[in-house]
Amino acid sequence: GSGKVLVALNENETVFPASVTKIMSLLLICEAIDKGTLSLGDSVTVSETAASRGGSQIWLEPGETMTVDDLLKATAVYSANDACTALGEHIAGSDEGFVAMMNEKAKELGMTNTHFENCTGLDDTTDDHLTSAYDVALMSRALLQYPFITDYTTIWMDTIRNGEFGLTNTNRL
Repeated sequence: GSGKVLVALNENETVFPASVTKIMSLLLICEAIDKGTLSLGDSVTVSETAASRGGSQIWLEPGETMTVDDLLKATAVYSANDACTALGEHIAGSDEGFVAMMNEKAKELGMTNTHFENCTGLDDTTDDHLTSAYDVALMSRALLQYPFITDYTTIWMDTIRNGEFGLTNTNRL
């Protein structure tokens, strides 16, 4: 709660964050909801870019529409790259715009060892998508300022698409 570091080991070593990147994506989504610029009931239309994301996904199709609530659930529970990208594009107007917002928020939080290249954590096309354990702690603490996020992150199993697509949390803890 205080932000005081109790234990640290190589806390400033930069590493590829993989899907931990989505902590920042979720933070910006929560901020938009809190500000009222985004609502859980809003409908999001999936772009070609979002639909083409590899890795963990819910197999979104270009032109498909889904609510923010379902896309947020898919991002938080299933670590769905396509859902995360669709939300980022909806908020910022483009994938690149959302990544710029992520990097700006990282600076605002004092995350000096972080640079984001995408909103998902896919790092097979970059050497510069990096963060540190200390910076992960900073963005995690900021995310937890939005208590409703735990309504999503504590889901073990759920469904989207009217029960047709099952989600199982990738975090076994």
